[in-house]
Amino acid sequence: MDKEQKAFIFDMDGVIYDSEPIHAKAKKQVLAECGITISDERLATFVGRSSKDFYGTMVEENPQCPVSWQELAHRKHVLYKKMLVEDESVRVMPGVKELLDRIKAAGYIIGLGSSSTMEMIELVLGRFKLKDYFRVLVSGDELPRSKPDPLIFLTVAEKLGVKPENCTVIEDAFAGVTAARAAGMHCIGYYNPNSGAQDLSGADRIVKSHDEIEV
Repeated sequence: MDKEQKAFIFDMDGVIYDSEPIHAKAKKQVLAECGITISDERLATFVGRSSKDFYGTMVEENPQCPVSWQELAHRKHVLYKKMLVEDESVRVMPGVKELLDRIKAAGYIIGLGSSSTMEMIELVLGRFKLKDYFRVLVSGDELPRSKPDPLIFLTVAEKLGVKPENCTVIEDAFAGVTAARAAGMHCIGYYNPNSGAQDLSGADRIVKSHDEIEV
Protein backbone atom coordinates (compact mmCIF):
# COMPACT_ATOMS: atom_id res chain seq x y z
CA MET A 1 0.00 0.00 0.00
CA ASP A 2 1.31 3.46 -0.89
CA LYS A 3 1.84 6.28 1.59
CA GLU A 4 -1.57 7.86 1.02
CA GLN A 5 -4.25 6.62 3.40
CA LYS A 6 -7.02 4.59 1.80
CA ALA A 7 -10.49 3.81 3.07
CA PHE A 8 -13.54 1.63 2.65
CA ILE A 9 -16.97 3.25 3.04
CA PHE A 10 -19.95 1.02 3.76
CA ASP A 11 -23.61 1.59 3.16
CA MET A 12 -25.62 0.00 5.99
CA ASP A 13 -29.08 -1.24 5.00
CA GLY A 14 -28.77 -4.30 2.78
CA VAL A 15 -24.97 -4.33 3.04
CA ILE A 16 -24.21 -4.71 6.75
CA TYR A 17 -27.53 -6.26 7.73
CA ASP A 18 -30.47 -7.62 5.75
CA SER A 19 -32.80 -4.71 6.31
CA GLU A 20 -35.49 -5.07 3.66
CA PRO A 21 -37.26 -8.21 5.00
CA ILE A 22 -37.73 -6.54 8.39
CA HIS A 23 -38.87 -3.28 6.76
CA ALA A 24 -41.42 -5.28 4.75
CA LYS A 25 -42.61 -7.18 7.82
CA ALA A 26 -43.13 -3.95 9.77
CA LYS A 27 -44.88 -2.20 6.88
CA LYS A 28 -47.30 -5.07 6.30
CA GLN A 29 -48.15 -5.32 10.01
CA VAL A 30 -48.83 -1.59 10.35
CA LEU A 31 -50.97 -1.56 7.21
CA ALA A 32 -52.88 -4.66 8.31
CA GLU A 33 -53.79 -2.94 11.59
CA CYS A 34 -55.53 -0.30 9.45
CA GLY A 35 -57.28 -2.85 7.25
CA ILE A 36 -54.90 -2.56 4.31
CA THR A 37 -53.30 -5.56 2.62
CA ILE A 38 -50.39 -5.40 0.17
CA SER A 39 -48.66 -8.16 -1.76
CA ASP A 40 -44.94 -8.81 -1.50
CA GLU A 41 -44.64 -8.04 -5.22
CA ARG A 42 -46.29 -4.63 -4.85
CA LEU A 43 -44.28 -3.87 -1.73
CA ALA A 44 -41.04 -4.59 -3.60
CA THR A 45 -41.81 -1.80 -6.08
CA PHE A 46 -41.47 0.74 -3.25
CA VAL A 47 -37.97 -0.32 -2.13
CA GLY A 48 -35.77 2.77 -1.88
CA ARG A 49 -38.69 5.20 -2.17
CA SER A 50 -39.63 7.70 0.53
CA SER A 51 -42.05 7.12 3.40
CA LYS A 52 -44.25 9.91 2.05
CA ASP A 53 -44.38 8.23 -1.34
CA PHE A 54 -45.23 4.80 0.07
CA TYR A 55 -47.68 5.67 2.85
CA GLY A 56 -49.17 8.53 0.87
CA THR A 57 -49.99 6.09 -1.91
CA MET A 58 -51.45 3.59 0.55
CA VAL A 59 -53.73 6.20 2.14
CA GLU A 60 -54.79 7.54 -1.26
CA GLU A 61 -55.67 4.07 -2.51
CA ASN A 62 -57.43 3.11 0.73
CA PRO A 63 -59.70 5.96 1.81
CA GLN A 64 -61.03 3.79 4.64
CA CYS A 65 -57.65 4.15 6.38
CA PRO A 66 -58.39 5.89 9.69
CA VAL A 67 -55.02 7.67 10.03
CA SER A 68 -52.74 9.92 8.00
CA TRP A 69 -49.69 8.76 6.08
CA GLN A 70 -47.54 10.50 8.69
CA GLU A 71 -49.12 8.43 11.47
CA LEU A 72 -48.60 5.22 9.46
CA ALA A 73 -44.93 6.14 8.98
CA HIS A 74 -44.56 6.85 12.70
CA ARG A 75 -46.17 3.56 13.72
CA LYS A 76 -43.91 1.66 11.35
CA HIS A 77 -40.81 3.44 12.70
CA VAL A 78 -41.70 2.49 16.28
CA LEU A 79 -42.41 -1.13 15.31
CA TYR A 80 -39.24 -1.36 13.20
CA LYS A 81 -37.07 -0.21 16.11
CA LYS A 82 -38.72 -2.79 18.35
CA MET A 83 -38.07 -5.53 15.78
CA LEU A 84 -34.43 -4.51 15.44
CA VAL A 85 -33.95 -5.08 19.14
CA GLU A 86 -36.15 -8.14 19.65
CA ASP A 87 -36.71 -9.99 16.36
CA GLU A 88 -34.34 -12.95 15.99
CA SER A 89 -34.80 -12.94 12.20
CA VAL A 90 -32.82 -9.68 11.92
CA ARG A 91 -29.34 -10.74 10.91
CA VAL A 92 -25.99 -9.35 9.92
CA MET A 93 -25.06 -10.18 6.33
CA PRO A 94 -22.92 -13.33 6.01
CA GLY A 95 -19.21 -12.56 5.84
CA VAL A 96 -19.44 -8.87 6.72
CA LYS A 97 -17.58 -9.15 10.04
CA GLU A 98 -14.83 -11.18 8.38
CA LEU A 99 -14.60 -8.54 5.63
CA LEU A 100 -14.30 -5.77 8.22
CA ASP A 101 -11.53 -7.76 9.93
CA ARG A 102 -9.66 -8.16 6.61
CA ILE A 103 -9.96 -4.45 5.82
CA LYS A 104 -8.74 -3.47 9.27
CA ALA A 105 -5.84 -5.95 9.15
CA ALA A 106 -4.75 -4.53 5.79
CA GLY A 107 -4.39 -1.05 7.30
CA TYR A 108 -7.36 0.64 5.68
CA ILE A 109 -9.68 2.89 7.67
CA ILE A 110 -13.43 2.40 7.56
CA GLY A 111 -16.37 4.78 7.41
CA LEU A 112 -20.12 4.44 7.03
CA GLY A 113 -22.48 6.52 4.93
CA SER A 114 -26.13 5.55 5.38
CA SER A 115 -29.42 7.22 4.52
CA SER A 116 -30.79 5.94 7.84
CA THR A 117 -31.04 8.21 10.87
CA MET A 118 -28.13 8.25 13.31
CA GLU A 119 -30.45 6.65 15.86
CA MET A 120 -30.94 3.65 13.56
CA ILE A 121 -27.23 3.49 12.67
CA GLU A 122 -26.30 3.37 16.35
CA LEU A 123 -29.00 0.77 17.03
CA VAL A 124 -27.89 -1.57 14.24
CA LEU A 125 -24.15 -1.32 14.86
CA GLY A 126 -24.75 -1.71 18.58
CA ARG A 127 -26.87 -4.81 18.17
CA PHE A 128 -24.28 -6.54 16.02
CA LYS A 129 -21.29 -5.16 17.99
CA LEU A 130 -19.73 -3.59 14.90
CA LYS A 131 -19.42 0.07 15.88
CA ASP A 132 -15.74 -0.11 16.83
CA TYR A 133 -14.79 -0.93 13.24
CA PHE A 134 -15.97 2.46 11.98
CA ARG A 135 -13.93 5.62 12.48
CA VAL A 136 -16.67 7.83 11.03
CA LEU A 137 -20.47 7.49 10.87
CA VAL A 138 -22.49 9.83 8.63
CA SER A 139 -26.28 9.86 8.38
CA GLY A 140 -27.77 11.17 5.17
CA ASP A 141 -30.79 12.19 7.25
CA GLU A 142 -28.65 15.03 8.66
CA LEU A 143 -27.48 16.32 5.26
CA PRO A 144 -29.26 18.71 2.87
CA ARG A 145 -28.99 16.31 -0.08
CA SER A 146 -29.30 12.52 -0.13
CA LYS A 147 -28.19 9.72 -2.43
CA PRO A 148 -27.85 9.69 -5.44
CA ASP A 149 -26.16 13.01 -4.63
CA PRO A 150 -22.48 12.35 -3.72
CA LEU A 151 -22.53 14.62 -0.63
CA ILE A 152 -22.82 11.79 1.90
CA PHE A 153 -19.76 9.94 0.64
CA LEU A 154 -17.74 13.12 0.18
CA THR A 155 -18.60 14.01 3.78
CA VAL A 156 -17.38 10.62 5.02
CA ALA A 157 -14.13 10.99 3.06
CA GLU A 158 -13.55 14.49 4.41
CA LYS A 159 -14.13 13.35 8.00
CA LEU A 160 -11.77 10.40 7.46
CA GLY A 161 -9.15 12.67 5.91
CA VAL A 162 -8.96 10.52 2.78
CA LYS A 163 -9.08 11.70 -0.83
CA PRO A 164 -12.21 10.54 -2.71
CA GLU A 165 -10.13 8.67 -5.28
CA ASN A 166 -8.64 6.61 -2.45
CA CYS A 167 -12.04 5.44 -1.20
CA THR A 168 -13.91 2.26 -2.06
CA VAL A 169 -17.66 2.25 -1.46
CA ILE A 170 -19.73 -0.90 -0.93
CA GLU A 171 -23.36 -0.35 -1.95
CA ASP A 172 -26.42 -2.48 -2.72
CA ALA A 173 -28.62 0.17 -4.37
CA PHE A 174 -28.66 2.14 -7.61
CA ALA A 175 -28.83 5.48 -5.79
CA GLY A 176 -25.79 4.59 -3.69
CA VAL A 177 -23.74 3.36 -6.63
CA THR A 178 -24.61 6.56 -8.51
CA ALA A 179 -23.56 8.66 -5.50
CA ALA A 180 -20.25 6.81 -5.12
CA ARG A 181 -19.31 7.23 -8.77
CA ALA A 182 -20.35 10.91 -8.72
CA ALA A 183 -18.01 11.33 -5.74
CA GLY A 184 -15.13 9.97 -7.83
CA MET A 185 -14.81 6.82 -5.73
CA HIS A 186 -14.27 3.18 -6.62
CA CYS A 187 -17.51 1.28 -6.08
CA ILE A 188 -18.32 -2.36 -5.37
CA GLY A 189 -21.95 -3.26 -6.02
CA TYR A 190 -23.20 -5.81 -3.50
CA TYR A 191 -26.07 -7.81 -4.95
CA ASN A 192 -28.67 -8.47 -2.26
CA PRO A 193 -31.77 -10.17 -3.71
CA ASN A 194 -33.86 -8.71 -0.88
CA SER A 195 -32.99 -5.14 -1.87
CA GLY A 196 -35.32 -5.10 -4.86
CA ALA A 197 -34.47 -4.80 -8.55
CA GLN A 198 -31.43 -2.57 -8.20
CA ASP A 199 -29.35 -1.56 -11.22
CA LEU A 200 -25.75 -2.00 -10.06
CA SER A 201 -24.23 -1.79 -13.54
CA GLY A 202 -22.55 1.53 -12.71
CA ALA A 203 -20.32 -0.16 -10.12
CA ASP A 204 -16.73 -1.07 -10.93
CA ARG A 205 -17.44 -4.59 -9.79
CA ILE A 206 -20.51 -6.54 -8.64
CA VAL A 207 -20.31 -9.27 -6.00
CA LYS A 208 -22.91 -11.59 -4.50
CA SER A 209 -20.96 -12.30 -1.31
CA HIS A 210 -18.71 -10.32 1.00
CA ASP A 211 -16.28 -13.23 0.72
CA GLU A 212 -15.63 -12.20 -2.90
CA ILE A 213 -14.21 -8.83 -1.87
CA GLU A 214 -10.43 -8.94 -1.80
CA VAL A 215 -8.52 -6.39 0.23
